[in-house]
Amino acid sequence: MIKTIIFDLGGVILTIDQDEALRRFTALGLKDATTWLDPYTQKGIFGDLEEGKISAETFRAELSKLAGRELTMADCDYAWHGYVEAVPQRNLQTLKALRARGYQICLLSNTNPFMMHWALSKDFDGAGNSIEAYFDRLYLSYQCKVMKPAQRIFEMVLEGEQVKPEETLFIDDSPANCAAAEQLGIRTLCPPNNEDWTEALEKLLCPA
Repeated sequence: MIKTIIFDLGGVILTIDQDEALRRFTALGLKDATTWLDPYTQKGIFGDLEEGKISAETFRAELSKLAGRELTMADCDYAWHGYVEAVPQRNLQTLKALRARGYQICLLSNTNPFMMHWALSKDFDGAGNSIEAYFDRLYLSYQCKVMKPAQRIFEMVLEGEQVKPEETLFIDDSPANCAAAEQLGIRTLCPPNNEDWTEALEKLLCPA
């Protein structure tokens, strides 16, 4: 019986626009942005930021060097926010309904302070609520100091929620992340990036 449902952020809760993010970082002066930015797991200073190895300020300074000009924190915020295409209301309503049905709802995201600066603000859902209004707990890579698909971050969620793997469902658009979770005995749902997963989830929770 599923007790806890763990959701990814980008590509699941919100739809992402990889091309817009690439355009914004390129406009800041970052050359070969495609070699730095990935839809699932970031590299270089981008990965270091999301793994909590460097601070937001250090990232700003290092990105400035790559861009060849001094960038501000607002510049970084703007570029990272290029990933956000939309936050579908159907997803948020589903989260609310699941909590009302008694499920523990958690977020597990490879993310960073710039993305969470927006997500933790009242601008997140367009109705004055932050992402915290929709989840019981947030497990964020830069705070956990480890990124998916490392198994340790899944173990941290299981320990934090005090739940068994077989009582847990993980929803992520990355096959590699889902495979890592499955190795621990966690059930998974891997919808294509940005696609509606709500019906597939309901079929898993309430099979005919």
